[in-house]
Amino acid sequence: MKKLLPPLLFTICFALMLALEFMPGAEAMPSEARAVGGIAMSGGLALLAVARWQFAKAKTTILTFNEPGQLVTTGVFRVSRHPMYLGFSMVLMGLALMLRSIPALCVAATFVLLCDRWYIAFEERWLLAKFGETYVKYSRRTLRWFGWTTVPTTNAEQ
Repeated sequence: MKKLLPPLLFTICFALMLALEFMPGAEAMPSEARAVGGIAMSGGLALLAVARWQFAKAKTTILTFNEPGQLVTTGVFRVSRHPMYLGFSMVLMGLALMLRSIPALCVAATFVLLCDRWYIAFEERWLLAKFGETYVKYSRRTLRWFGWTTVPTTNAEQ
């Protein structure tokens, strides 16, 4: 499963959402949803670009299953511990709104769930193991993503 990196899952979901556009009755939201979707997509792309730039600046890996080199806690990482997943999710949610498609919205929601339960859970275990109490303190003051504030615990706290 390590071969299914988040950008690949994102691409699969994006393509599936476009394919669902051809289903009968796919347009089920008001036309105003398109404007909101465009704003969400633009914000998500900007968030992805800024977070990627911050990782490059810190000279740490962007790849989910590679060991992190540094804990990035500044910039967009001050607001969200996982701004890249948030950015991907905003793009997919925005696309669903632009398509005005309930099935596409379900695909986007599935992406969010998979990111939260699979990628983020994996990353947080690894970050906790590598950075320990520093990561716990960072987690206490920074939202996980989408407003969730789950704080990992060290082995001593369990």
